[in-house]
Amino acid sequence: MTDFTLGVNYWPRRKAMYWWNHFDAGEVREELSIIRELGLKVVRIFLLWDDFQPEPDSVSKEALGHLVEVADTAAGNELGLDVTFFTGHMSGPNWSPRWLLGGELPNKDGYGRRREVVSEGEVTEQGYRNMFHDEMALHAERLLLESVVGTLKDHPGIWMWNLGNEPNLFACPNSSDEGVAWVKEMVALIKSLDPNHPVTIGLYDESFHRDNGLRIDRVYANTDVAVMHSYPMYTPWVRQPLDSDFVPFTCAMTTALCGKPVLMEEFGGCTAQPGEPSHIMKWTEVNGHEREQFMASEEDFAEFIRLTLAKLQDSGATGAMIWCYADYSPELWDLPPCDNFQHERFFGLVRPDGSLKPHAKVIQEFAATKPQVKPIPEYAKFELDPEEFYKNPTPFLLDFYQKYLEGIVPL
Repeated sequence: MTDFTLGVNYWPRRKAMYWWNHFDAGEVREELSIIRELGLKVVRIFLLWDDFQPEPDSVSKEALGHLVEVADTAAGNELGLDVTFFTGHMSGPNWSPRWLLGGELPNKDGYGRRREVVSEGEVTEQGYRNMFHDEMALHAERLLLESVVGTLKDHPGIWMWNLGNEPNLFACPNSSDEGVAWVKEMVALIKSLDPNHPVTIGLYDESFHRDNGLRIDRVYANTDVAVMHSYPMYTPWVRQPLDSDFVPFTCAMTTALCGKPVLMEEFGGCTAQPGEPSHIMKWTEVNGHEREQFMASEEDFAEFIRLTLAKLQDSGATGAMIWCYADYSPELWDLPPCDNFQHERFFGLVRPDGSLKPHAKVIQEFAATKPQVKPIPEYAKFELDPEEFYKNPTPFLLDFYQKYLEGIVPL
């Protein structure tokens, strides 16, 4: 039997995206202890690229030292770190290292607008160059991998290496051939330094809808672990914003494409204020654009998590990692990403005041059952040709989702 991995995506509540430059070891110790008490085993952290490499030809000794402290604290709490490089995209904006500025990227967001770019902690109007093809970026990537993996390869706090957080939102390779060549090179470099820890790359469900240069079948043929990130509240064709079958379905689809069992590395949603019902929140961004987003009541969201965890286990997923540990503290609300992406303030297990939301208890109770990985059931198995699939993915997705729903055996 194999343990069903339970984890959380993490940044400190009071520092969030700014924690590496305002590092507080005491806060990290306190919060990793809470994560351990909830019964979680894996903590995914993000090496904000500009913080770790303010210059392309060197790695910040201060940031690397803080990372070692985090690994020490994780090991002391019997937690493993899923260390994510080249971040990159996060929570709406793209966070570019300062030395990469000066290109034509980023890609447009879901509203057809140029995606917001943050560098050195400030919003910039500059674009940046493509990390998959720019020679300076490739040199910097190799150096960062060599420095971090070389330092921590034997550390008991390391669980897995991760080549990016939804990297196609930051940049896309020019072709899937070039995308897979990049993945092969980076995986091989890590393996030359550390043959013992697995390597993955954090793709999300947009990778089902088009060939963005990081095709699921080709990428995960060259990593140790296949993962997926899924959010029904962002997907227009689901039955409802809290569709508890969508997340395990995306694991099944990932397996169908790459032939490997899948870790649900990111799933979750934004919650309303305590006592508020589920509703649509509307706001105006600083640029005047009108936005709206479904916000789940804390009770509705807890039920969504309860159902989704059970269904992930039943469908053969290898684990589940919630997004994310903490809501943003109010003192960060006027900074990116919270100024424009106001719903991003409220994705946490923990409220801004540090109290636990109801779904934290749900996760703790599920962890207490010591869940095990189950075989993939027949209803979650699909036969498909990746080449045919990527010619026109949407009809496949809609057809397979209907078949998936029809085949589910009620829990």
